[in-house]
Amino acid sequence: MISKDVLQGPWAGLPVAWNDDLSFDEVSYRSDLKNTCAAGVPGVYTAGTTGEFYAMEYDEWKIITRVTVEECQRAGTPVMIGVTSTYTLGAVRRAAFAAELGADAIQVALPYWMDMDDRMILPFFKEIMDVCPNVALSIYETERTKKTLTLEQHQEVFNSTGSYLAVKSNEGTLGCSPEGCKQLSEFVNVWVGEDKFNTLGPYGAIGSASALVYMNPRIILYMFDLLLKKKWDELKPLTDQVERLIKEGLIPFAARGYTDTAFDRLMGKASGFLSMNVRSRGTYISPSNEDVHDLKKWMKQNTPELLLL
Repeated sequence: MISKDVLQGPWAGLPVAWNDDLSFDEVSYRSDLKNTCAAGVPGVYTAGTTGEFYAMEYDEWKIITRVTVEECQRAGTPVMIGVTSTYTLGAVRRAAFAAELGADAIQVALPYWMDMDDRMILPFFKEIMDVCPNVALSIYETERTKKTLTLEQHQEVFNSTGSYLAVKSNEGTLGCSPEGCKQLSEFVNVWVGEDKFNTLGPYGAIGSASALVYMNPRIILYMFDLLLKKKWDELKPLTDQVERLIKEGLIPFAARGYTDTAFDRLMGKASGFLSMNVRSRGTYISPSNEDVHDLKKWMKQNTPELLLL
């Protein structure tokens, strides 16, 4: 099993490449995977929200998982696979398949369709890890699942599985508060957005599930280096730039109904790093090439440091 030290830094959460007919574009996806690994990222993962786990069939997920693991192993880059499902068996099957292929870690959120009773939480994680005991576990914690974990529940999963190494903390969850981040960091790595590196880094945040590292690997890796060195004054102007991009640059697109993977594709395409189609799968609104042009123009004028490759 990989160590906690490996599950640090901005792991690239890649979108999936789709053809114009929204079938899997394996050629473009492999190309973007190779370039991301070559950029020196600490790790790569897919089948999170950016990777549209919610918008693909199981057989498609298996093909994309195989390609992701193959390319990362070829490059010597650690790889994590999202296994989130609406039911336990779905997550278990995905975890077992990822482990069989040699994935270094899995990422899973709580089932999100029906409410989960507290008594269901520990059995859920234990059933998953029983089929992949030598694979690291990262919990994807988000209010979208209708339930967030308490410190005690995080500790129970850690004590019971022996493989819980990292948590991706989003707004409204324990790790996104200074005190919660400090408490969780005592036993797991806490991942937050790059805009929070400067505010939560002093409390133990040690990584991110990054949609920015494949926009500009050099600057995002530099930001993480500053976090590791605790150079908060040097880091702040850069986190301010990221925050401005999120709160100003992406707002016009949010007003059009865009969300997660649309934003991430826009940023990766605006920088010129991603070769894949900008389109994502519905029901969710897909960005256009004109949107890419508009965001690139805004970034040149307002956050050129983030745009430079």
